[in-house]
Amino acid sequence: MAEGDATAGDATATHRARRGGRIAVAVVASLAVVIVAIAAYSIGRLSTLAEPTPTTTSAEAGFARDMQVHHQQGVELAMIVRDLTTDEEVRLLAYDIATTQAQQAGQMYGWLASWGLPQAGSEPSMTWMTRPAADGTGHGSHGATDGAEAPLHEPGAPMPGLATPAQVAELRTLDGVDAEVRFLELMIAHHQGAVDMAEAVLDRSSTEVVVALAQSIVDSQTSEIELMESMLAERGAPSSVE
Repeated sequence: MAEGDATAGDATATHRARRGGRIAVAVVASLAVVIVAIAAYSIGRLSTLAEPTPTTTSAEAGFARDMQVHHQQGVELAMIVRDLTTDEEVRLLAYDIATTQAQQAGQMYGWLASWGLPQAGSEPSMTWMTRPAADGTGHGSHGATDGAEAPLHEPGAPMPGLATPAQVAELRTLDGVDAEVRFLELMIAHHQGAVDMAEAVLDRSSTEVVVALAQSIVDSQTSEIELMESMLAERGAPSSVE
């Protein structure tokens, strides 16, 4: 074999090895997310055994269904950006978001199964969020500002903070810092929407497992918003989403 041919062959082999390594890492990360979700499903079923059973149109059931959808997109966005950047800080944040939200989605799937309720509701999404809070107000203490009630969500309207298909498609076309910035912008809005939903169910539920998970979402995602704001600032970008 000529020296040039050997060199070309070595380069091709190296490229294939690197590509295979990236694919293997992506597969391992995806499998980890699936395993976490399955384990959480079992925990979710067990955690509701001593609780009163919510009805299919309850805030608890609606929250469990809608937050699963919301979290599934969070996992999707996180897994997308892991393949678009080599920045370890962003990749670690994305992995943490993916595994946490997959685990929580699994829990909520388990709740509905243990309650004997369908995973799909008979009403438009977010209908539960339009109903009065436990104190009889239109929204509740978490959603009120200076004593005024916040506007009610419209049933069937896009969930708070959910990225549009066009925004997700745009993210897939980017790489490097551009991908990091767009991911952080989308995920900040996504987290803010999840906090709104979690606060809404806190105003409408006294079911222990629901309250515990909703409060953990408020606490953890509020903290992550602050982190992502600082990460955006480091990249010289604002935190608004067009």
